[in-house]
Amino acid sequence: MRGAHRRPRRPAAARRSFPATWRALDELAASGARVSVRVADLDSGEVLLSGDDHRTLPIAGLGVVPLLVETAAAFEDGRLDPLEIVDRQQLPPVAVAGVWQHLKAPALPLADLAVLAAATGDALAANALLERVGLPAVRARLESLGMEHTALMDGFRNERGPDDAPQVALGTARELAGLFASLVNAQAVSPGVSAQVSEWLSLNVDLTLVASATGLDPFAHEDDAHGLLFVNKTGRGDGIRSEAGVLAGPRAGVAYALLVAFDDLSIAHRLRAHEAFRTLGVELMEYVY
Repeated sequence: MRGAHRRPRRPAAARRSFPATWRALDELAASGARVSVRVADLDSGEVLLSGDDHRTLPIAGLGVVPLLVETAAAFEDGRLDPLEIVDRQQLPPVAVAGVWQHLKAPALPLADLAVLAAATGDALAANALLERVGLPAVRARLESLGMEHTALMDGFRNERGPDDAPQVALGTARELAGLFASLVNAQAVSPGVSAQVSEWLSLNVDLTLVASATGLDPFAHEDDAHGLLFVNKTGRGDGIRSEAGVLAGPRAGVAYALLVAFDDLSIAHRLRAHEAFRTLGVELMEYVY
């Protein structure tokens, strides 16, 4: 991927205070939502925006990212064969998200499942990867990356019972923004692993939150004509919206994460949360472009 070995190529942009984002997040907090946010300059590491970025919140499908990191590491060191075939019928059915459940192909290789998990948030594909990689390996990988407050706790389920983990994953904005920065700067595990995970995530079609301000084509944005580099992953659940990623333009680059846990009592509550993500996206675009 073009951004996997990205080199600093421009002076730091002028400091921004992100006033509109602060207002939107204050409104969310006043309505009872829990918020964690962090934005850092990709070249200098300077923290541009930070609010409760140490706070651990549920992140839903964003928790797939450390699973993808461990999957790529297992491919690289030979513990897993990318072309190993997984039969869908051997997995418990899950219908919360994704396209594999709708495809005629009953079996796919692990490498294709990684693409589905990254690009479409495919729950069944992610569960298949987790079945092969194992939760202990993902937890060990997170520890090796220094991510003490981020955890993949369980696979995806149609319903969660009293004996199941209450959330798919938990994380902090500080650690997730740092993970994306290390991926794009080729510092996560190895340059090869960083490049592979960045390539998978560059295919993500969910550009409805922070990325809505970029104007990118959700189905083809890996090589943008206007010089935008964008890699992201979102997470969605009842009362959960989360996103982390990297956005880089001609003037600057940023690594960001915004996590929101809110009472999904009405469409208004949900739209208020979405608007905060979009507001952050607008101000990130102003910073990088």
